[in-house]
Amino acid sequence: MTAKMTFSEELWTISRKMRTLFDARVRAEGLTLPRARTLMLLGKRDCMTQTELAEALEIEGPTLVPLLDGLEKQGLIERQPVDGDRRAKQVALTPAGQEQAANVNGLVRDFRNDVLKNIDEDDLNAAIRVLQAMARNIEAAS
Repeated sequence: MTAKMTFSEELWTISRKMRTLFDARVRAEGLTLPRARTLMLLGKRDCMTQTELAEALEIEGPTLVPLLDGLEKQGLIERQPVDGDRRAKQVALTPAGQEQAANVNGLVRDFRNDVLKNIDEDDLNAAIRVLQAMARNIEAAS
């Protein structure tokens, strides 16, 4: 097997395993992975329009609506009209949502520490360069 094949397979495998592990951790907190990602994004900004949020999450608007409905029912977000655009809605965290977003950020920090423990800084920097080069190649191929 070539290094390119092995690397690609390892990347797919580790990506699935990371997603599975992180999903289990957020589920233990009563969230789903998409809800946790949404809270993390909203935690970084005061508010976002639904369109901005869908783009940041890389999902379609119709997929976003039930996700936001669930977060709203949990009391973690609120949707507000956008001045000058009756159709647009801004999404903001409630105080409970801000607290939950902070909890998710703690989960992310712990997850990162667990997954990357005992890996040398130079190795991480080399991996970052490889992943950035791959991202550029993907952009060029799109």
